[in-house]
Amino acid sequence: MKKGLRLTIELIPESAWGENLRKYLPREVWNKIRREVLKKSGYKCAICGSSEKLQCHEVWEFDDENHILKLKGFMALCEKCHLVKHFGMAEILASEGKTNLEDLIKHFMKVNDCDRKTFEEHKKEAFKKFNERSRYEWLIDITVLI
Repeated sequence: MKKGLRLTIELIPESAWGENLRKYLPREVWNKIRREVLKKSGYKCAICGSSEKLQCHEVWEFDDENHILKLKGFMALCEKCHLVKHFGMAEILASEGKTNLEDLIKHFMKVNDCDRKTFEEHKKEAFKKFNERSRYEWLIDITVLI
């Protein structure tokens, strides 16, 4: 697998699906975080530099030994980079006709200056890691917010 990819697939273990700060924080608090993250990024995607359809992405650290997902911070991502990060969700959305996987794959290849084989190898590795991590229940650590 090609090292040094700028845009990677980062699948959340199954036991933590649907868990995110936006779900638990009051809307005005989440919106404040989101606005600050977008402003800090200069209203550009932290990965590809696009200024279209920006979203606030939670950055997690995986403690594979203790099965703890630790919130490390946030980053501004365009919709395409964000969907690549959550490629499993993108596949579900594509099955519902809500996104186009081929467009996301092309975006991955363009951002990483790589070929389809590199994407497929990276995707295979990401899903292998997802399957391994999903064998466990994960605790979520958001102490970075305290």
